[in-house]
Amino acid sequence: MSSSQDHYIGIDVGTGSARACIIDSTGDIKALAAQNIKLWTPSSGLEGSQYEQSTTDIWNAICNCVKQVLAESKVDPNSVKGIGFDATCSLAVFTHDTNEPVPVTGPDFKNDGNDRNVILWLDHRPLAEAEKINNTNHNLLRYVGGKMSVEMEIPKVLWLKNNMPPELFARCKFFDLTDALTYIATGKEIRSFCSTVCKQGFVPVGVDGSVKGWQEDFYETIGLGDLVTDNFIRMGGVDGVNGSWMSAGELVGGLSEEAGQQLGLPAGIAIGSGVIDAYAGWIGTVGAKVKLSPDHRDDSVAPNDVSQAFTRLAAVAGTSTCHLAMSKGPVFVPGVWGPYRDVLIPGYWMAEGGQSATGELMKHMLETHVAYDETVKEAEAAGKNIYDYLNEHLKEMAKKTNAPSISYLVRHFFFYGDLWGNRSPIADPNMRGAIIGMSNDKSKDGMALLYYSTMEFIALQTRQIVEAMNTAGHTIKSIFMSGSQCQNEILMDLIATACDMPVLIPRYVNAAVVHGAAMLGAKAASAKPDGTTEPLWDIMDRMSKPGKTVWSRGDPAEKKLLDAKYEIFLDQARTQQEYRKKIDAALKGSSLEGQEAN
Repeated sequence: MSSSQDHYIGIDVGTGSARACIIDSTGDIKALAAQNIKLWTPSSGLEGSQYEQSTTDIWNAICNCVKQVLAESKVDPNSVKGIGFDATCSLAVFTHDTNEPVPVTGPDFKNDGNDRNVILWLDHRPLAEAEKINNTNHNLLRYVGGKMSVEMEIPKVLWLKNNMPPELFARCKFFDLTDALTYIATGKEIRSFCSTVCKQGFVPVGVDGSVKGWQEDFYETIGLGDLVTDNFIRMGGVDGVNGSWMSAGELVGGLSEEAGQQLGLPAGIAIGSGVIDAYAGWIGTVGAKVKLSPDHRDDSVAPNDVSQAFTRLAAVAGTSTCHLAMSKGPVFVPGVWGPYRDVLIPGYWMAEGGQSATGELMKHMLETHVAYDETVKEAEAAGKNIYDYLNEHLKEMAKKTNAPSISYLVRHFFFYGDLWGNRSPIADPNMRGAIIGMSNDKSKDGMALLYYSTMEFIALQTRQIVEAMNTAGHTIKSIFMSGSQCQNEILMDLIATACDMPVLIPRYVNAAVVHGAAMLGAKAASAKPDGTTEPLWDIMDRMSKPGKTVWSRGDPAEKKLLDAKYEIFLDQARTQQEYRKKIDAALKGSSLEGQEAN
């Protein structure tokens, strides 16, 4: 067994799977493992799509992944010095008196033996609660982009209050999923700024007059006044009074005996304060060693200075895409969540834009096309996945027609893809998709062009988010991607060309997030007796690897075409909202007002 140097473990819990990696002190990944986690979609007839998970199931998957990476890497468990966690921003519920998982499935809220105590981030059941919260126009909403998304956790807590038996709700305590995992690992109910500031309306002490972090008048106004009792103990308490808050990777405590036995690790290993999965993607990408021109970096400071991060947008792409940017001071961007202080590096601020569906959007548009099944068979026969196969087919189509670019093939096809609503910068969950230029083409060619238009939409919306952030005061000059979409050459080229800036792809394309989580373990392991730890940026600078750069092709004709498509894209978004307002005005006062379509 190798024990010549220290090792660190990263644990990432995504929407569909748990992953673990083990890295050495230089940041090299020695082994990687993944296991699917269960997802329940109860059909209770209640409004809004519902998605549930179980911390018991998730923890079991984590244990299996950790044991697998230890076995595959042949690393001595005693050389593991730190563990970092990231997870989706989902709500986990336990009893405050017995620490048992509380089922979140209405209307009965009975435990079916699966401990379904997690309401997943993409669960949209609390639409009415989110609307009620946003109608308060409370000042804290300034720090979540002006509106609290239905994907955040306070609307979900309020939904539970409105639907649970009162005696059961009175027993509940609430965690963001990553904080629940550090709690399971250590037994300590320490909360992360990343989770609570980004997703629970926590405003750090000293920001805009915040005294406790939690806002008592906000809770009272929305109907959660009972959570104010005992200094918000059921939400984690008040920092320095009956609770503790930490920035990313700060030392929560040591791995407990029980958790150590379950993971196959010795007790006492340093556990770092966790982050939301997208933020681990920021950690795992923006420190990459890259060569950029002065136009795409801050030339007034050293290439590895932390302020270079201010020019780099981390785009963490999976089912959806999160867009993260750091700034020295607070920057308020309409429709972009934040600004959030202290969530990654103390004293610095983060902003979070996002697209509700990107990977899921491409998957949906393909799978619902009549030519999909036959094309999948062709792709399998060619030994390729559907995306690579269609990318090659698109190139052949352009070549056969002597088209100057693939974009030219869809020049008169206008696809707007907010099928799941808009997260940024419009921040309207009622936005939907639209197509102008649809024909009766049922062929593989027609599906390929629809697929390309979907990627074009993703690229144009990325430009919209970047422009909204820069207009408000950010200085984004490059995009650092992570996730499986990085392997899609055409999509990366489209984003670089549409945004007119370089796109950086990390070495660990499919492991940037879990790699970032492992760096949190390294930070926790650096803790001195007084609790201070090595700066996160220094760890990122030391452990990040060189990446690949995708540049805009610089074709003036294609750029002009995409600029025109961008103007049409903006018009499609604007007119959709106008159409909805016209219909609502026409129905006002009629018997049809307020009726939901079946």
